[in-house]
Amino acid sequence: MKSIFNKYKQSNTLRWFFLGVGILAVIALTGLNVYSLYALRESTIDSAKENRKVQLEEFTEAIRHRFYSPFRGISKLDMSDLQESWNENGDFPPYFREVLANTISDSLFTDVYYTPDDRIGCWHPDRDVYRFDQLTSSFVVDNNFPKEACDGIGISKTRMNTVSLDDYRWNLRTEFDAHRSMTLALINNSEKEIIGHLNFLIDKEYLLNNIMKPKLEAKIGSPEESGIVVWLRDWMQNDILLCSGGDITYDRAKVDLRQRFPDLLDNWVLYASFTESPSVAATKASVNRNFVLLGIAVFILFGAFIFMFINAQREREFARRQAGFLANVTHELKTPLAVMQAAGENISDGRVTDGKRLKDYGAHIYNEAIRLRKMIDKLLDVAKVDSGQTVVEQAPYQLKNLVLEYYQTNKSYIEQKGFTFEFQSDEKVPLVMIDPDHLETIMNNLVENSLKYSHDKKNIQIELRSESDSVKLSVADYGEGIPKKVQKNIFDKFYRVENSLTAKTKGHGLGLSIVKNLVSLNGGSISVKSEHGKGATFTLTFKALVEAPKDYDRQESDDAINIPKSVELDNYVG
Repeated sequence: MKSIFNKYKQSNTLRWFFLGVGILAVIALTGLNVYSLYALRESTIDSAKENRKVQLEEFTEAIRHRFYSPFRGISKLDMSDLQESWNENGDFPPYFREVLANTISDSLFTDVYYTPDDRIGCWHPDRDVYRFDQLTSSFVVDNNFPKEACDGIGISKTRMNTVSLDDYRWNLRTEFDAHRSMTLALINNSEKEIIGHLNFLIDKEYLLNNIMKPKLEAKIGSPEESGIVVWLRDWMQNDILLCSGGDITYDRAKVDLRQRFPDLLDNWVLYASFTESPSVAATKASVNRNFVLLGIAVFILFGAFIFMFINAQREREFARRQAGFLANVTHELKTPLAVMQAAGENISDGRVTDGKRLKDYGAHIYNEAIRLRKMIDKLLDVAKVDSGQTVVEQAPYQLKNLVLEYYQTNKSYIEQKGFTFEFQSDEKVPLVMIDPDHLETIMNNLVENSLKYSHDKKNIQIELRSESDSVKLSVADYGEGIPKKVQKNIFDKFYRVENSLTAKTKGHGLGLSIVKNLVSLNGGSISVKSEHGKGATFTLTFKALVEAPKDYDRQESDDAINIPKSVELDNYVG
């Protein structure tokens, strides 16, 4: 037995070890999958944000290209020719004026003004400011030039003062006066001097409505399509000029990206706020589905681990009980056999001749045979239930009559044991479908437990009550009772409550298992209510028949068992 116990202990340790390893593996795999899913979602979101940022940069570059594209050819011209033509004729060469004519024909610009760089300023009395006349394609003196042109030229003059022409490689330098004008400083690289300043007035409304708005719609699209809303804001005037989201209100707290225009439109800034694009939404939905599926899989896996572990523990406990049962029942089977063998040997050898002693020996043999029969019957009952061979012969019965018959038959025997035996019942009890033989076995096992485990207050009560759709049969005693923590196990095979009383009381842990199985086979249920030291009450519940056959009152014949009623309980209860 010690070696078997050590094997159980080692097996239990291995079960705990592998359960821990399995749980750690599941946790590790789950964490890895969660991290991967989260990383995938964040990567998709970051990728979408990066794509939108690139789109904003491309949009600003497209606007920049729109401003500079008419002057691409100027950067290749020799500014010495322009300076010489202006000094000699007071005008630029025809090919340059053609470029200016094409530029002014673009609705982006309204007028073109020019002033030589050697003039002090456009507001000075000696200033010379010229306007390009579209009809004659030439420059004419204009004494009513607008303030925007003068401001733009002044900004260009001021900023060119900070540029060292010795190291300057280009023949043009562009300066913007916010969104009002664009000024080109014309540079003669060979002479290292500035020729003059060309100022182009910008049509703000045309820029916004005919250039920026279509490009913004084409490049970004609606918030529903792109997952982003873009505002064009003049931060100096605190004015929203354009919005890709229609009437979506600008909120500084919601801004995720800011994009300035490169070298132009200083006061205009693009502000972007991310909503949720279809691709991001689909990715999030996919990730969420994967999270749900992963959670379900982990739950099932954990459940399977726990179920297998608990089942293994139960199997281990069952095997331990079964081993104990086999050792116990082997000993108990040997005891009556040894008594019967010894008594029979004495009788067969002729050693017992006295009539009284012969009768005592016969009683010993009879009682031990009954005891042996009881153990064998219980084992057979368990075997039948396990193999599904238990035959149920149910029929409508007045449960009150069956229980009353049992009470009257066994009352004297139980009272001889020093017990008070009571029976109470409602006056009218509906019929139930039940097998009378099964009921008798059930009652015998329940009363047997009460006889075994009641020592101080010896009282057994049977009560029969009728409810709306059921009949309840209870067997109560005032014995040792059953601790609450083990009540869930008492109907398991081979289980016995481990205490000093059960150690001294013979039993195999089969009675209540047989009771539960027989109750279930008859369509009923069983429950227990008990406190340690205060007794136990077992309650059987059977479904009542709605309508009983007219004048139906069936009872079994007392001749069914050919054993005196005074010892009938002893045949099943030891």
